[in-house]
Amino acid sequence: MAPPILRLSDIQLTFGGTPLLEGASMSVAPGERLCLVGRNGSGKSTFLKIAAGLMEPDDGEVFVQPGTTVAYLPQEPDLSGFATALDYVESGLSPQAELHTAQTLLNELGLSGDEDPASMSGGERRRAAIVRELASEPDILLLDEPTNHLDLPAIEWLEKRLKSRRGAYVLISHDRRFLETLSNAVVWIDLGRTLRMDKGFEHYDGWREEIVTQEATNRHKLDRKLVKETAWLRKGVTARRKRNMGRLRALMDLRQQRREQRQRSGDVTITANEAESSGKRVIEAKGITKTYDGRAIVQPFSTRILRGDRVGIIGPNGAGKTTLVRMLTGTLAPDAGDIKIGTSVEMASLDQGRVELSETLTLQDALTDGSGDSVVVGGVQKHVVGYMKDFLFDASQAKTPVSRLSGGERGRLMLARAMTRPGNLLILDEPTNDLDLETLDLLQEMVSEYAGTVILVSHDRDFLDRIVTSVINYEGDGRWQEYAGGYADMIAQRGAGMVKEAKEINGDAPKKKSSGKSSVTPSKLKMSYKDKYALETLPDMMATLEREIAELETKMSDPNLFTQDPEAFQVATEMLTDKAIELSHAEEEWLRIEVLREKIEAQS
Repeated sequence: MAPPILRLSDIQLTFGGTPLLEGASMSVAPGERLCLVGRNGSGKSTFLKIAAGLMEPDDGEVFVQPGTTVAYLPQEPDLSGFATALDYVESGLSPQAELHTAQTLLNELGLSGDEDPASMSGGERRRAAIVRELASEPDILLLDEPTNHLDLPAIEWLEKRLKSRRGAYVLISHDRRFLETLSNAVVWIDLGRTLRMDKGFEHYDGWREEIVTQEATNRHKLDRKLVKETAWLRKGVTARRKRNMGRLRALMDLRQQRREQRQRSGDVTITANEAESSGKRVIEAKGITKTYDGRAIVQPFSTRILRGDRVGIIGPNGAGKTTLVRMLTGTLAPDAGDIKIGTSVEMASLDQGRVELSETLTLQDALTDGSGDSVVVGGVQKHVVGYMKDFLFDASQAKTPVSRLSGGERGRLMLARAMTRPGNLLILDEPTNDLDLETLDLLQEMVSEYAGTVILVSHDRDFLDRIVTSVINYEGDGRWQEYAGGYADMIAQRGAGMVKEAKEINGDAPKKKSSGKSSVTPSKLKMSYKDKYALETLPDMMATLEREIAELETKMSDPNLFTQDPEAFQVATEMLTDKAIELSHAEEEWLRIEVLREKIEAQS
C-alpha cells in the first residue's frame, strides 16, 4: 500500500475539562475512500477540522505530505461577504483550477452563479460549496455531511462525481446508501479513540457489533475479577504480608482501571404516542391539482392510502412535495379534485425545518409545552428528565435553551416532541436530518412497528427502502406517479433516476406539454430486498411464535396457576395475546409476499 499523504497520530483534545479525543488516529493514502462514523457528539467534525488544519489539538501530530492539496467542506458553508455564488466559488479555487470548470459544475447543479448568497436556500449554499471544493481537484477532499440539504438528484450527481475522482476523500454522513456506494474503509470514533476497518461501510454494522460484544465480555471479566479480589480483601490481609500487599496494590489498580473506562452512552429509546385506530381508508384523493403563478405543481393526481400504509414522497427541491402533503392531509385545498380524510384520523408530525422550536425555550419546556414536568408517551406518564434520557440527553440539560443545542441534539429533540403527540397518521418531513446512524436505526424500528399510517418525505434512499410500502415520485411538469415498494423498486420499475426532473425544475430542460397522465410505462413487478428477506425469515419466525403460543397455552391450562400465582397468570395471558397478534401480522405479511411472488413468476 502507498504511504499516507495525510496522517493524524495520537490526537488528544479536551473541551471544558471533558476529554473528547483520546489518542485518535487516521491515515489517508492516495485515492483512498474513507468514511468517518460515530455518534453525534463523538468528535467527528472536530477531528475533520483538525485534519484540515482549522483546529489545533492539545497533543498529537498532524502530517500532510509536502505538495499535497487538501480541501474541506464544512457542515454550514459561510457565503456572507460575497456578492454572488460565483464570487464565493472563485475565492476558494486553487491557482491551477479553471473557472469554466466551476461554472460548468454550478450549471450541472442547477445554479447560474449569479445568485445572491443572502437569498440562497440551504441546499443552494451547499451546492455552491461543493462546487468550490470539487473544482480545484484537490488530492484529499474532507467532506462533512455533504448530502445535508441536498435533494436526491443532487445526491446522485455528487455520488457519480466522487466515484470518478482519482483523489482521496474522507466522508462524514448519515446517509447509509451514500457511504455504502462510496467507501472502501471505515474509521469509527468511539469513546474518544479511533478504530479502523479496511472494508466498505456495508460491513460496518457487523464489525461494530463484534467490537461492542467483545468489550462487554472484557468488562464482565474485569468486574468478576474485582468481585473476587474484593472478597479476598474483606477476609483481611494476614500472613505473608509482602505478597498480600502486592495483591492489594493490584486490586487498587484494577479499581482505577475500571473507574477510568469511558462508558458508551445508552441507546435512544423511541416509543410513539399512538391514538385509537383510524378507519381502514385514511386518505383518498381523486384528480387533485394545484397551480402557483401559472406553474403546475400537481397535475391531476389520485391515490388511496389505507390504514397501515407507509407512503414515501420523493422529488427534487422545489417540486412541490410539501404542497402535495398539505393537500393530502387536508391543510391545503386543491384547485380541483376531491380529498377525503377517513374517520378517526389524528395527525402527528415532525417538521423538517425545526421552525416550531423557539430559541429561548428550554429543553424541558420544549418537551412539555411549558406545562409541568411530565409527558405521556405510549399511554404511560413519564417524568420529563427520564424521557430526556431516552433520547440521550443528560439530566443537567433540562434547563438548556434550544439555542445552545447542536444540530443533532435539535433533531433528537424534534423527534422526542413528535413522539409525544398522539396520532394514528404520522407525517415525517425529512426525519433523518442530523440524526446519527444508531438513532436512525431505532427510528426505523419505531416507524416499522407503528400501528398507524405513515407519510414520509425523505431524500434518504436507504431509509425509504427500509420503511415504505409505496413511493409517490415527481415525474416532471407537475406530474406525480405512485410505485409499489421502496426507492430501489421505483428505480427498477422506472428505469431511471431523478436528474432529468431536477433539470426541468431548474429550467435546464425544455418543458413538455402534459396530457395529465403519466408517460411512464411501468416495468414488471419486482420483489424488494426487504420482501426477499422477509420471505426467508418469516416461516421460522411463525414456527417460533406457534411454539411459544403452545407453551403458554400449556402453562395456562394448569388449573392451579390462577389461584396460586395470579400475577404469573396475568403475565402469561398478556404474553399469549401479544404472541397471537404478532403471529397474525406475520402470517398476513407472508401471505402478501407469497401473492406477490406468484404474480412475478406468472409474468416471467
